[in-house]
Amino acid sequence: MMKKFYAVLVSSLLTPLLLLAQEVQDRPMTTDEKINSFFQPITTAIESVVFFTVSFGGFTIPFVLVWLIAGAAFFTIYMGFVNIRAFRHSIDVVRGKYDDPNDSGEVSHFQALTAALSGTVGVGNIAGVAIAVSLGGPGATFWMIVAGLLGMSSKFVECSLGVMYRNINPDGSVSGGPMYYMDKGFREKGPGWAVVGKILAVMFAIACVGGSFGGGNMVQVNQATQQLIAVTGGENSFLAGQGWIFGAVMAGLVAIIILGGIKSIARVTDKLVPGMVGIYVLAALIILIYHIGDIPAAFGKILSGAFNADALYGGLVGVLIQGFRRAAFSNEAGVGSASIAHSAVKTDEPISEGVVSLLEPFIDTVVICTMTALVIVVSDYGSIGAEAAYQSFSTGGGNEAAIALTSSAFEQTISWFPIILSIAVILFALSTMISWSYYGLKSWTYLFGETKLSENIFKTLFCIFVIIGSAISARSVFDFGDAMIFAMCFPNVLALYVLIPKVKEAYKKYTGKIKSGEIAMHD
Repeated sequence: MMKKFYAVLVSSLLTPLLLLAQEVQDRPMTTDEKINSFFQPITTAIESVVFFTVSFGGFTIPFVLVWLIAGAAFFTIYMGFVNIRAFRHSIDVVRGKYDDPNDSGEVSHFQALTAALSGTVGVGNIAGVAIAVSLGGPGATFWMIVAGLLGMSSKFVECSLGVMYRNINPDGSVSGGPMYYMDKGFREKGPGWAVVGKILAVMFAIACVGGSFGGGNMVQVNQATQQLIAVTGGENSFLAGQGWIFGAVMAGLVAIIILGGIKSIARVTDKLVPGMVGIYVLAALIILIYHIGDIPAAFGKILSGAFNADALYGGLVGVLIQGFRRAAFSNEAGVGSASIAHSAVKTDEPISEGVVSLLEPFIDTVVICTMTALVIVVSDYGSIGAEAAYQSFSTGGGNEAAIALTSSAFEQTISWFPIILSIAVILFALSTMISWSYYGLKSWTYLFGETKLSENIFKTLFCIFVIIGSAISARSVFDFGDAMIFAMCFPNVLALYVLIPKVKEAYKKYTGKIKSGEIAMHD
């Protein structure tokens, strides 16, 4: 694997010469071709490491998926099924029942939750689910739910650590996340551990910056741009060939929001996230109520398909893989990004934010992704049909085709839903971008220092990439961003294994305080 990595890396260094050779040909390269030619070798090198595959039951599966799901299962068992036991308490905490305005931090529990949710609730909930139930059949929904429930424990551990090891700056602002608990947490274990922790922290921060520019920014605005063009006339749209105009508008909105830091972001997300999720879920409920007679049969397909899958979908293992893949790639449990937002919460009890964070995968995967899947199943995959959808995605259909499938499924009942879906995609994209701008910023300042100049450089670059992302369709750039996001999980999950005893100890103390009344609920 390493030989392949170095071979691809060397080839990437020759890219400028290849570009120069291409320029002298009769047909000049387009902008997209130039960008793809530059990024493709780099992206291939990163993907060969991040997404290397292992064999399982005759199938190949990305090791990153095994890494995330195995970690989530271990954390669930080790923490005594905290994802279930602490669920009711998490709702009380997020409602402000345990808030103390005198605690250190910048935002409330609810604002921290919505800021983190805005980074995960996005195009993946619309497009990714369509791909999962097309390639894995209805049964993929069951395994998606299972993986979402397990992912709640990963979020609990990483977000508890995020608050536990955060930095409270002199101006009252907060810096936290995996790079800080890797750095400070490992340092507590001794000099040798300190070196390992620093290396992991730098690796995570670099990957997070790359992921924020790509998967958390350019991919989002590009999908929003394409959806807006499609709903306003396609090739005849006023934006056809002029996507940068929409990108400039989005960049302006992002700039206005992120210049105020996490407090400004939280003020937007605590209104935007409930609103956009509410609209989407309401539309899904309308359709499910309309098809209420078909819901038992849909659940029957989901359960039977989960354990006795049709060979069309690759059998049991193929269905399981598709469900787990969508859950892991949607809620990002184990990636570590969410703990950066949760670290800014106003609390002196790190575990209180850990229990709040476990609601994220539940809302993102168990609720929103499941409702999308149900709509697709009860509508019999819209006007496209199950077999045609399978054939489309098994031969490489991308997010655009997946959004079209979801749109078709909703449109069967709500004829004007494509317009609503376009608004949802744009809002999902905006919310994801502003959250990932904060994740990238905190990783950037960890690497380059927490100065105003450093912050402004990152914010300017981020807004520039919004415009670029809306104007190009360079697939390799987007693949690069996605690969960087999932590269974050390798150092993060490793750190969680090392530091989880601290979380378990803190959880026991926290629950003891709740039982004794030392931490009391407010009216």
